[in-house]
Amino acid sequence: MLFTPLPLAENLEFRNGKNSPERIDNGEFFVYGSNGIIGKSNKNNSSKNTIIIGRVGSYCGSLYYSKRPCWVTDNAIICKSKNNDDRFWYYALLNLNLSRLSSGSGQPLINQSVLQKTVCKTPPFEDRQKIASILGSLDDKIDINRRMNETLEAMARALFRDWFVDFGPTRAKMAAETPYLAPELWELFPDRLDDEGKPEGWKTKPLDETATFLNGLALQKYPATGDTSLPAIKIAQLRSENTETADPVSPDIPDDYIVEQNDLLFSWSGSLLCKFWNGQSGALNQHLFKVISKHFEPWFIYEWIQFYMPEFQAIAAAKATTMGHIQRRHLTESLVTIPPANIMQAANKAIGSLIVQIQSNNGQSRTLAQLRDLLLPKLMSGEISIRDAEKMVEDAA
Repeated sequence: MLFTPLPLAENLEFRNGKNSPERIDNGEFFVYGSNGIIGKSNKNNSSKNTIIIGRVGSYCGSLYYSKRPCWVTDNAIICKSKNNDDRFWYYALLNLNLSRLSSGSGQPLINQSVLQKTVCKTPPFEDRQKIASILGSLDDKIDINRRMNETLEAMARALFRDWFVDFGPTRAKMAAETPYLAPELWELFPDRLDDEGKPEGWKTKPLDETATFLNGLALQKYPATGDTSLPAIKIAQLRSENTETADPVSPDIPDDYIVEQNDLLFSWSGSLLCKFWNGQSGALNQHLFKVISKHFEPWFIYEWIQFYMPEFQAIAAAKATTMGHIQRRHLTESLVTIPPANIMQAANKAIGSLIVQIQSNNGQSRTLAQLRDLLLPKLMSGEISIRDAEKMVEDAA
């Protein structure tokens, strides 16, 4: 590929966003700030295929791409191509690492004049289209997986709530309603509630009797030495599923404290996140529980923690004014409804299979993102040919 060093102004137009419009939960357009999507509105101030650049603050230089018309606030800059190849320029700007262009010691800022003068190695239009197609196909598949997972998660949550929280099949039987499950499933559920209001024959257990909640280590006591290390998985890594900026620590820690893909993690301090880990292997830091159970499937415990522990939700709601955190007594006080083994087996087929598919999609998306991040700088520098990059994407599909 032939590259020509050109200032961005040769190919791109920049303008600041405007004050945030009235936000509406079911609005037609996404509203973008410097930290990405911040809500919805029925108004838009930019057309489809908009590049959004964080203009001010800690997200200065951040980048987002909207295929649909959107509203961009005054904390960000609207960027549009003069040649209808916006998606290529989104990737080109990613490769430029715009945060390095910020100025200001107190409040980082990027202005349009700096962006306009920034030089970018620019291939011909036809090559720009091909590069955008290669990288865009990976991001499109990641987005398809994300949307598919949203549907799968909603299905799993609805089934879990109906079976284990609302006791829908039992209540329907009590009301002599028409069965809405397959006959072999329907007959598993009792037709009465006991004196505690749960299906007859079911039990309740404290949460800490359903699983072991292993608290992480003070990893500063395990400094990295030599050429090998593990990333320290802290709350920040759990939130982003990214270990690129994680602190390196010694791999010589007890095996129980090694985190692998699909391990269930629960941050007991501040954020109270509960997630299946979808990153590389790492070391479990303090303030995180690794949730391990020999008797119950991880998805069962995850659903209870994430959605049906009122004590946890109250702590999370209060964290705006205090650093709320889970104490051991909360794990004992929080009760889980346990069905008989035959219903758990059926639920694992119905609900557990959805969670397995979600985890598979997450794993695929992680691999695709790694390939995208590998190809991006190589394509933008000409280190790899378009043909070779297309072959790598084809092999990964």
